[in-house]
Amino acid sequence: MKNIFKLTYITLLTIFVGLVGCDDTSDTFTVTDNPTAPVLQSLSITDIQLDPVNTTTPAVTLNWQDADYGQQASVVYNIEFANDENFTNPIIASSVTGENAITFSMAELNSAAGNAGLNPFEWANLYARIVSSLGTQNGVPTTSNTISMNVYPYFNYVFSDYYLVGDGTSPGWDNNNNNPALFRDSADENLFTYTGYFSNGMFKVLETKGLWQPQWGTNDGSSIEVNPGGGDDPERFPTAGAANITPGFYTFTINFATKSFSFESFDASGSTSPATLSVQGSSLDSATSLSALTFDGHIWYASAVRLKPGDLQFVTDSGALWGSDTSFSGVSTNGGASIPVIVEDDYDIWFNDLTGQYILIPLNL
Repeated sequence: MKNIFKLTYITLLTIFVGLVGCDDTSDTFTVTDNPTAPVLQSLSITDIQLDPVNTTTPAVTLNWQDADYGQQASVVYNIEFANDENFTNPIIASSVTGENAITFSMAELNSAAGNAGLNPFEWANLYARIVSSLGTQNGVPTTSNTISMNVYPYFNYVFSDYYLVGDGTSPGWDNNNNNPALFRDSADENLFTYTGYFSNGMFKVLETKGLWQPQWGTNDGSSIEVNPGGGDDPERFPTAGAANITPGFYTFTINFATKSFSFESFDASGSTSPATLSVQGSSLDSATSLSALTFDGHIWYASAVRLKPGDLQFVTDSGALWGSDTSFSGVSTNGGASIPVIVEDDYDIWFNDLTGQYILIPLNL
């Protein structure tokens, strides 16, 4: 009985000590209600002309004094840029933890400037600040002072381009055979369409001519799948494992953001193509003729055309002028605006006379 009493006493004492320990908040982690913000240091140079050749060369280093949260803590620092001092639409160019300096290369700063809204080939102010926070949920954020730099960006081509391949299309199963380009929506860089003739076969979508990956297809007949490289290739469009396409005209639509696609019949019975088609304008030294795909007389192309900053229009043999006001891609109309060309390069040009869609694909940017 004495032994039992001793064990019971020790057990109760242990529980009591445990309860007292649970109520002890002397080691609770707290931060000050008003943390000291990081202080971003001024730059020794403020005019930065970004180099499109030596893109890995350091462009600028930002240094700052640490934020003070009243405790030893791992602080996250987001580096933000904007094209105005009020940071109306800031972008986060990078994020570091427990550091108080970061270096941006020419390419990284150029990308940040473009994403922040600066135009290429123009001097403009780029504003920078540091936003500190705690933890993965960005707790207790606090913002540094703002500094600015005068930046001259080069052109940053931010778009991806896509091409058809397959026995239902013009190039067959050849990944480098003048594969027709999909037409990008000028207002949505993830949305592409292609309206044209498809023969008795199927097809897939490639990102780079001459390479089999990245490669897009469908495994369920309703959503898109991709082999980015090193994985399994998806099944063919328009439906996984189904019979070949009935020859005719269709509109293929693919959205890389929503991972969806559609393949619908298109009535081309009342459509006629121009006898000839060319591009002319201040972007060219002289008018350049386009060729129609023999597979589909409505899809026109010209390869590696040198274009300078300026504008262009599509011209038919009857003198009709087709154009629009969006660069790189869009939908032209008869009598529309001249298409702006904002950077010099060699371009592949594609035009669809069924829809008026065009896409200008730079080859070296």
